[in-house]
Amino acid sequence: MEARVLVVDDHPIVRRGLRTLLAAESWVDSVVEAATMAEAVARAVEHRITVAAMDVALPDGDGIEATRRILRARPGTNVLMLSMTDDEEVVIRALRAGAHGYVRKDIPPEQLCDALRTVAFGGVVLGPEIGTGVLATLRRPVATLPPPFDRLSAREREILAHLAAGESNASIAKRLGISEKTVRNQVSVVFTKLGVPDRVKAALLVRDAGVLPDLAGPAT
Repeated sequence: MEARVLVVDDHPIVRRGLRTLLAAESWVDSVVEAATMAEAVARAVEHRITVAAMDVALPDGDGIEATRRILRARPGTNVLMLSMTDDEEVVIRALRAGAHGYVRKDIPPEQLCDALRTVAFGGVVLGPEIGTGVLATLRRPVATLPPPFDRLSAREREILAHLAAGESNASIAKRLGISEKTVRNQVSVVFTKLGVPDRVKAALLVRDAGVLPDLAGPAT
């Protein structure tokens, strides 16, 4: 059985390098590229992708949200997250979004190919740098947030947590590896879902509800 691979990264050199690497693999049927979240979702569906090599940071969002959207549109796709960070919060969000694996971009090429092949055919891969705390957190029961916070996606809760802590849009964008425009758009969605007009009212709502420690938790 051969796999159709989607390589998602905003750097053309990275995409072409990985495409060239995969072209020599006997298990690969075809390789498609995408540079943005929107392209990734569209091409995953159009080309009936088997496995996606997904960068975490993308120009119009992030690879974790792209993973969620791909799995909603094409549940049979498996995703391997690629990143230069091994931050446990990011790893946990990625796995809870449905990714089958998470490895650093700087692993040796042959190991990356092996990881993609494993994920393509249903296996799970975590890089050696991923700590045992990740697995412990994933096994922990998911707390249910009270209304209206239960209406927020995982990324929206994460943004709200940073917003409530007094961070600016620019600071949140840098911390999460997304554009400031994306943060502005998602902050607007958060305000609408919470029924508040501005950052101050949102922060007060969080404070009064006493939910800040749980806001950045997984999607339900």
